[in-house]
Amino acid sequence: MDATADFRGKRVTVMGLGLLGRGVGDAKYLAERGAELIVTDLKTSQELESSVAQLKSFSNITFVLGEHRLEDFRDRDFILKAAGVPADSLYLQEAKKNNIPVRMSADIFAEISGISVIGVTGTRGKSTVTHMLHAILTEAGKPVLLGGNVRGVSTLALLSEVTPAHVAVLELDSWQLQGWGEAEISPYIAVFTTLYPDHLNYYKDDLDAYLADKAHIFLHQEPEDILILGKQCAPTIIDRFGEVIQSKTLVVDETKLPDTWVLRIPGMHNRYNAALALAAAREYGISDEISRRALEAFQGVPGRLELVREVKGVKIYNDTTATTPEATLAALASLDPAHTVLIMGGADKNLDMNALLVKLGEVKRVILLAGTGTSRVLEFIPEASVYDSLEKAVHEASVAAESGDTILFSPAFASFGMFKNEFDRGDQFTAIVKAL
Repeated sequence: MDATADFRGKRVTVMGLGLLGRGVGDAKYLAERGAELIVTDLKTSQELESSVAQLKSFSNITFVLGEHRLEDFRDRDFILKAAGVPADSLYLQEAKKNNIPVRMSADIFAEISGISVIGVTGTRGKSTVTHMLHAILTEAGKPVLLGGNVRGVSTLALLSEVTPAHVAVLELDSWQLQGWGEAEISPYIAVFTTLYPDHLNYYKDDLDAYLADKAHIFLHQEPEDILILGKQCAPTIIDRFGEVIQSKTLVVDETKLPDTWVLRIPGMHNRYNAALALAAAREYGISDEISRRALEAFQGVPGRLELVREVKGVKIYNDTTATTPEATLAALASLDPAHTVLIMGGADKNLDMNALLVKLGEVKRVILLAGTGTSRVLEFIPEASVYDSLEKAVHEASVAAESGDTILFSPAFASFGMFKNEFDRGDQFTAIVKAL
């Protein structure tokens, strides 16, 4: 569809350009459609060089980098904010004081496109379930668009591909769902996978605030819409929101996936993910035969318990997106801890690490990357080595692992400090492993 009329001449402040490609794609799409943009980021032009280079040719983009300015949040048609911008930001408060909408790309896409949206959220599993659903719909021959919290994908730019026949599958994190709340909309089919403490540094240790943002995936649904809850999070959501949920609600766990279906990706948590995808596909009218073909062929999502290679009988997995202890526990449960050399550690998110620390007693060898989170737990892992170099950590892991063992890179912490982001962390790990 051509959405030029929706954006031509609009004064837009893009708050947060970033390095993952989504912000660049959104800004480029808006600029190409005649919007007048201010692109502002606390990172400097040097730090954002690769992103800025892709936008320098546009005369209708003004860059304000290394700072934000209050005047850029006045007299604008809307603010397009990136994930992770604090809701209580002085600059967002300035925008709201001036009655300027604060939006995100996924909710703008949904509002303008008018097509059916299947939205997926949750602390863990949302990426895998989103990609599983995309695979199922593709196998069914449906015209489907994949967006939201997907690396390198500008959700706004997907508008140029939209036809009335399309369905969109969007991975929606808590920050993107702030935008859905602002717009007071929810997807036609909403999938909520799991709920664990996460991003508590952002939410100031308030799990209720985190859940309140995520709840926008279903709070604005109508009775004809569908909400699919994973069994892990269903009791909390029903207890907190049961009286206001209007949509048809299903509760799903791994037992809903037929025992005869054999997945390529390991772990009971992935059978749980597949069961959620299957339930959503059924609600969308896809036959189980098609879903089975797609799910049994599904090879996983990069950086999520991804088998990178096998070296001398040692399987090496990249699980860089494991930024919480629960994610690392799920990875260990999918493997044999006694034959696993675990590389973990990084920046602290104020999460409870106790269950993971207990589990580490079963692991063959633990190797840590330096960071604020590592410093907090180091006294409880006295035998662990600590490195400020990923290459050195991988080298020790390759020495410690024997044929039949597994090397698992599943950090359990955020990537900040040593890496630009979790994807940079995973890319560096994969490159090191491929060079072994």
